[in-house]
Parts: sequence; structure tokens; C-alpha cells
Amino acid sequence: MSLVVDSSVWVDFFNGHRTSETNRLDAYLGSERIILGDLVRCEVLRGFRHTTDAGRADRFLDLCEPAIFGGHHIARRAAHHYRTLRTHGISIRKTIDLLIATWCLEHDMKLLHNDRDFHPMTRHLGLREA
Repeated sequence: MSLVVDSSVWVDFFNGHRTSETNRLDAYLGSERIILGDLVRCEVLRGFRHTTDAGRADRFLDLCEPAIFGGHHIARRAAHHYRTLRTHGISIRKTIDLLIATWCLEHDMKLLHNDRDFHPMTRHLGLREA
């Protein structure tokens, strides 16, 4: 199985917070193909206060398969998804979450997350959760 792990899980993981999502990430590490998008990597690494800690995390993240979550096709599809959700009265707060979910939808990938913004995308767009 392949899956994308959102920054909401990676941040808890690197901060040592035990959640059901970080426990699942622990179980997936080494046994599953984990996709790390450029946008997720940026969100994770920007949160470190110390360059040394960010460097260690960055090297750890190198174990994941890199992917580019942006581009014109994904941008167009994400805008379409945003408009679709608006017809249901839902506004996604973070554009990055919309891009991540759209990439997952376009590549038929499951998403491991701990972020309520993804729930409407699961319900109305068919985003699959890990």
C-alpha cells in the first residue's frame, strides 16, 4: 500500500505526541510506501525552532518517496474541488490542504491526517483516508 502522510501527523510524530495517527504512522514506517509531498515537507520543516532539529527531521523525511503536489493541473482541479465544496456550503480554510487532497484524489492515494479540513473532502469528493 502507498499513502500520503499530512503535516498534521508528522508534526505530532516529531514532537513525540502519541495519537492514533502517529501510532499508525509508526506501524507504516518501514513496511509501506510513504509519499512525502513538497508542500508537506515545507509545512513540517518550517515548524522547527532549531536548524539542527530541522536538519535531522529533513534527513529522516528523505526515507519517504518525494512528490510534487503543485503544478497547473493540480491547481485547476483543486480550484474545481473548492467550488464543488462551496456548493455544499463548505469553505476549506487552507489552500495547501486542498492541494494535498487533490493530489491524493488524482493519484488514488490514501491520506493519513489529523486535520478536520480533510473531512468534507472525504465526504463530498471521495478522498480516501488511511
